Amino acid sequence: MSVLGTIFLMALLSFLFKLYKARSVMLELRRQGLPMPPYNSILGHLPFAYKITSKLPKDAHPHYLPDMIRRTMPDLGPVYYLDTWPFGPQMLVVASPGALYQVTQKHSLPKYRALKTFLQPITEGLDIVTMEGETWRTWRGIFNPGFSANHLMTMTSGIVEETVKFCDSLELYSQNQEIFQMKKLSDFLALDVIGRVVLDTQLDSQRRSNPLVDGLRMQIRWLTFRANPIEKLNLFRPFVHRYNAWRMNRYVSGELSSRMADFQTGNRTKSIMDLALTAYLSENAEKNIVRGMDSTFKSFAMSQIKLFLFSGHDTTSSSICYLFYVLSQNRSALNRVRAEHDEIFGLDLDQTASLIEENTFLLNQLPYTLAVIKETLRMYPAVSSTRAGEPGFNVTDDEGRQFPTDGFLVWAISHTVQRDPAYWPRPDEFIPERWLVPPGDPLHPAKGTWRPFEYGPRNCIGQELAMIEMKIIMVMVLRRFEIKPAYEELDRRKRSGKVDRVYGERGYQIQRAQPSDDLPCRVDRVIWSKGSSV
Repeated sequence: MSVLGTIFLMALLSFLFKLYKARSVMLELRRQGLPMPPYNSILGHLPFAYKITSKLPKDAHPHYLPDMIRRTMPDLGPVYYLDTWPFGPQMLVVASPGALYQVTQKHSLPKYRALKTFLQPITEGLDIVTMEGETWRTWRGIFNPGFSANHLMTMTSGIVEETVKFCDSLELYSQNQEIFQMKKLSDFLALDVIGRVVLDTQLDSQRRSNPLVDGLRMQIRWLTFRANPIEKLNLFRPFVHRYNAWRMNRYVSGELSSRMADFQTGNRTKSIMDLALTAYLSENAEKNIVRGMDSTFKSFAMSQIKLFLFSGHDTTSSSICYLFYVLSQNRSALNRVRAEHDEIFGLDLDQTASLIEENTFLLNQLPYTLAVIKETLRMYPAVSSTRAGEPGFNVTDDEGRQFPTDGFLVWAISHTVQRDPAYWPRPDEFIPERWLVPPGDPLHPAKGTWRPFEYGPRNCIGQELAMIEMKIIMVMVLRRFEIKPAYEELDRRKRSGKVDRVYGERGYQIQRAQPSDDLPCRVDRVIWSKGSSV
C-alpha cells in the first residue's frame, strides 16, 4: 500500500472510531431517557437539523435552530441534547431560567474553547471574554470600574458629539433620498463612541477612513463563522490576519503611548483606559510609572481595546438597527416615545444635545424609552453564551432530570427563552408595555427570563454603555428623522422571486445577529409637533 493510501486508511479509521464514540455517547443518554430530538444511530441529529434549517434562509442566525426545534417539538422541553457531529460539536441546549442560572450564575462554566479560536485573530488570546480563573478575575476587576453606570454617565458628552455626526449623516441621506445600509452607519457610530469612552480619542470613522477601524473591519470579514472546511482552508487567511493585526496593534500601541505620556504629566482623563491603568498601578505598587507603561499591562490593554471595539460595536449597532426596525413597524410606540422625549427635553430639538450634556440624569426619566429598548433586546438579542461542560457537573431541569455536561458544548441560548410562550405572553409581538406593568400582571416578565447581556460573573461588561448609548441615540434621532426600512424596494431590485423571512419577518437576524441585508433604509426629515408628525 502506498504512503498516501496508508494515510487515508488511518484517517478513515480515526474518523470511524470518533463517529462510533460520539454516537455511542448519545445513544446511552437516549437509553437513559434524557430528552433529544429524533435520533439516527449513524447520522445523529443531522437529518433532523437539516429538516429544520431547510425551512430557514441560508444566512439565518444559528440561534433560530433551537427556537425552531422548540416550536416544532413543544413537548421536548427547554433542556436537551443535540448531536450534529462532525459538522458541529455535540451540544446540551439550555433554554430555561432555572437551567441557565445553573450554568452562568450558580456554577459559571468556562467559555467554550472554539470561542478563543474565533477571537484569536482580533485579541490574540488575551481577552477577558475567553480568559479563565485568576487571570480573568484580575483583568475583569481592573476594567470593571470604567464600565460602571455612574462613571459612564460622566462621559455622555463624547457620546452626544458622536451622535451629532450620526445625525449629520442621516441628514445627508434624507436630502439625497437614496437607500443606505443602517448597519454600516451604526457600526461607525458605535466604533467612534467606544473610541471616545475607552481611549478618549476621536476615531472619526463616521467621516473618514481610520486605520484601526479599517483593519478591524477587514479582520472581521476574514473571520470564520461557520464550520465550513473549505473556508477554513483558505491559504491567504493567516497572512491577512497577520497584516490586519499589525495595522490594529500599531495604531492602538500609539494611542496607549500617548495616553501614558499624558498620564505621567498628570493629564488624566475619565476614559476607561485611564481608570484601568490607575487600578493596575495601584494593585502593582512596585511598578515604576516613570519607566513607562508596563509591558504586561500594554499587551493586555491592547487586546481589551480590540475586544471592546469588536464585540461592543457589533452588538450595539445591531441593537440600534432593530430599534429603528421595530419602531418603523409600530407607529403607536414611536409616537409615544416621541411624546416622552418632548415631555423631558422640550420641543426645541436644537437644545436636546446640550440638555443631555448639562443634565445627563434626564436619561433616567424615560421609562417608555427604556421599555422599548428592553423589548427590542428581548426579541432580537445580539448574543448567546457557549460554555464548556465539566466532569461531574450536571444540569438539572424542572423535572429533576440530570444532564451530564462533560464533553459537551453547553449552549445557554437567550433567544429561545426570550421567545418562549411558557414565560412570555404573546412572545412574537412587540409589547413595550410588558416592562411597565406591576408584578402580578400577566404581562410582567418572569424573573431570569430576560437575558440579552446574560447574568453572573461573566455577564457583558459593556451593558451599561450600550443602554446609555441607545437612549441618547433615540432621544437625538427619533424626533428629527423618519427611518423606513426599504426591504420591499430592495426585493424588487433583486428580482429573484423568492423573499426570505423568519417568523414572517423580513428583517430576521443573520451572521452576527444584525438584520438581514444590514437593514436597507430610506430616511426623511420629520417635523414633530405636539404628538403628531407632519
